[in-house]
Amino acid sequence: MRYFIEIAYKGTNYAGFQVQNNANTVQAEVEKALAIYLQQKVSLTGSSRTDAGVHALQNFFHFDIEKEIHPHAIYNLNAILPGDIAINAIKQVSPDAHCRFDAISREYKYFLYSRKSPFLADRGWYYPYTIDIELLAAAADILRKHSDFTSFAKRNSQVFTHECTIKKSIWQMENDCLVYNVQANRFLRGMVRGLVGTMLLVGRNKLSLSDFEGVILAKDCTKANFATPAHGLFLVKVEYPFLG
Repeated sequence: MRYFIEIAYKGTNYAGFQVQNNANTVQAEVEKALAIYLQQKVSLTGSSRTDAGVHALQNFFHFDIEKEIHPHAIYNLNAILPGDIAINAIKQVSPDAHCRFDAISREYKYFLYSRKSPFLADRGWYYPYTIDIELLAAAADILRKHSDFTSFAKRNSQVFTHECTIKKSIWQMENDCLVYNVQANRFLRGMVRGLVGTMLLVGRNKLSLSDFEGVILAKDCTKANFATPAHGLFLVKVEYPFLG
C-alpha cells in the first residue's frame, strides 16, 4: 500500500528537506520516526525540496508498506518527532500516485518585516528600507507574462527545462509583514528567493521595470539578485488532483 504523509516544519535547524550525507534533514528525522514506530526501515520520496532554513506549512512524502497504517500513527509519530516537525495527515493513495510528479501546483510565501521584532527574526527577513509597493506589484504582474525563468535558477540546477507557468504573483500585507505570494506548476532551484531579491531592487528604485523585464529575457542567472535569506521563505501548499 502507498501512503502520502502531509507534514509541516520549521527549517531553521535543518540542512534542507531531502536526506544528505553528514547533515540532519527533515526527511532523515521523519524516516527515523517511522522506523521506530513501524519497527522497519522506510524509504521516503519527497514532493518539493526546500533549502536549508526554509520552512513549510505543507509538504509531502510518500512511501510503500505492506501493513495498514492505523489512524493513531499520527499521534504516536508526532510524539517521536522533534518539536519543529509535525505530521498533519497520513492518507492511503493509489499504488501509482507520486507525491512529486503528480503535484499540479506549489505555492510559496516570502515574508519581510520593517520593524525589528524578536518574534519574526527566524521566520522573516528584517528589511528596514523604504519600498514602493506599486512598483513591486507591477514587477509581480510582469512575471505572469513570461514562462522561461532561466535567470532565476541557481547555477548547477539539474533540470531539463526552465519553463514554469506562474498562476499567482502578488505582493500583499499580512499583519505586520510584507509578503510575496507566488503559485506555479513548478519552481526552479532558488527561484522564489531570486524573484524576491530582484523585485526588491525595483521597489527601492534601483532597477527599472523595463530593466527587470530585461533580467527575465536575458536568461542569465548572474543578472538576478539571490541575496535573499532562506528563513523568510515558506512552502505553503502543494496541490494534487486527487487530494481535497
